Amino acid sequence: MRAAVYYGPNKVEIADVPEPSPGEGEVKVKVGFNGICGTDLHEFYAGPIFIPTEPHPLTGQQLPLVLGHEFSGTIAEVGKGVTGIQVGDRVAIEPLYRCGHCGPCRAGNYNICQQIGFHGLMSDGGMAEYTVVPTDMIHQLPENVSLELGALVEPMSVAFHAATLGDPAPDDTAMVFGAGPIGIGLWFALRGKGLDNVFVVEPSPTRRASIEALGAKTLDPTSIDVVGFIADETDGRGADAIYDAAGVQPAVETALGCIGARKPLISVAIYEKPLMTPLQKIVMNESRIQGSLCYTSADYDAVIDLMSQGKYDTTGWVDKIGLESVIDDGFEALHAGTKMKVLVDPSEGRA
Repeated sequence: MRAAVYYGPNKVEIADVPEPSPGEGEVKVKVGFNGICGTDLHEFYAGPIFIPTEPHPLTGQQLPLVLGHEFSGTIAEVGKGVTGIQVGDRVAIEPLYRCGHCGPCRAGNYNICQQIGFHGLMSDGGMAEYTVVPTDMIHQLPENVSLELGALVEPMSVAFHAATLGDPAPDDTAMVFGAGPIGIGLWFALRGKGLDNVFVVEPSPTRRASIEALGAKTLDPTSIDVVGFIADETDGRGADAIYDAAGVQPAVETALGCIGARKPLISVAIYEKPLMTPLQKIVMNESRIQGSLCYTSADYDAVIDLMSQGKYDTTGWVDKIGLESVIDDGFEALHAGTKMKVLVDPSEGRA
């Protein structure tokens, strides 16, 4: 079968590799679509970062390996002992490996497992025609949720998990910094939770236009005083929940200027370098900064339910490409900012 194999920085090849077979407690998935994540870009241009160079403790795998952890597909084969899953089922994959015995795992917070692994980063993943996963990664898709949307469940669950940690109420004022895929996902999640007053702060005209087309209210930090605007909008109370999906110094500083008393700033970005953080505002407000990592099955179920209700729209921000185009039309286009989200169809162009 064809697969996108990662060998190291700037070296991903579309190669013929053996087609996998499921073992006991596993299923084989015919991949429908696999999204290219920002993490994949970091690995391609600056890695290996998360991809192991020696066997991972939970998967036993190391580079070279097949990329891809945001994917959906159809069950092609079931392994020994598998029940409740049938060939032909349409599924989204929750790609987390966890140890099950560390403190976070025992507390039910397996998304912060001390040995966490990802299918497609610490094992051969979904940027291929087929992949094999354990059954605890499987989430069934309703008939009215397409495989394209199914491939977006993973990043949208990252955003939904973060949105939930902010504990917003429907009548709250929320802010999202950054209108990339996670920022868009945060907007969808907050709207799905019943919030109408959500402001997305984004300096890029292209990204602002994309999320505005979905119905979002945006703020351009290069042309308005965002802190002053939010103070006026909230009668001086500040925002009730703020989400940083930008990961840059100006966004964090502005967010801390907007935060309300005893309210949270949820950090869900990837920070490439340390930031200077003016904590005095947090002290004086008794506000807090909280990190958010990944998701749990509850987040997956919530996102899939919202998708079945028609709450997610891919118009204007999602592109689809074939596997052979993954470098030029995938990694390079995303790195250059000419595309926002790319889904790879491994079957496209296959005779």
